[in-house]
Amino acid sequence: MLKLSTRLNQKGNGMSASCCGNGLDVKINEVNKNFKRVLWISLFLNFGMFILENIEGLKSHSLSLRADAIDFLGDSANYFITLVVLNSAFHWKTKASMVKAASMFGFGVWVLISAIIRFNSDILPESFTMTWVGALALLINGFVAFILFKFKDGDSNMQSVWLCSRNDAIGNIAVILASAGVYYFTSKWPDLVVATFMSYLSITASLKVLTVVKGEMKEAKSTCGA
Repeated sequence: MLKLSTRLNQKGNGMSASCCGNGLDVKINEVNKNFKRVLWISLFLNFGMFILENIEGLKSHSLSLRADAIDFLGDSANYFITLVVLNSAFHWKTKASMVKAASMFGFGVWVLISAIIRFNSDILPESFTMTWVGALALLINGFVAFILFKFKDGDSNMQSVWLCSRNDAIGNIAVILASAGVYYFTSKWPDLVVATFMSYLSITASLKVLTVVKGEMKEAKSTCGA
């Protein structure tokens, strides 16, 4: 599947036209057009949720909500970068994928460090805010993941977008569970555990994107060298 999607990507983005002499593929151009439309919808929804979650996360003292808010901002940047390079040359798309993977990795590390710092804090998050904001975020991310699902086996840029949306939906479910834990146990630990889990999702997703990029570059080298 990776090799097939990579070859389609090369044909649709001018890579093969520049080094292998093949023309653009109409079907791939149509896929890119549909993908672009979905990305704009996802971009506006994610940026709106970033603003809301950041405000409510600060008010409720919830690290998992703030982590999710930063994740929404990262996803917005992810979608924007993908839109910019969607019809660019192959090497620009791989560079963009590496930048997005690095940003996901950096986000995961930031959340992990923040969770460690909060271990010695006595601040108790507000469970009610965590619940309704987490539920709204899950609704938004579920919708975004649904409309992006058809592109999950595409090139590294498409996969990075899908992985971000998938991780967000999983993270939102975890935030809701954390809010229940905070309320039931009157403890900060469920919030910190979920924040740590979200950092794990982000770091592993970034490594997966880098693996796909490596495979694409290897496939491109072998195709152009043939």
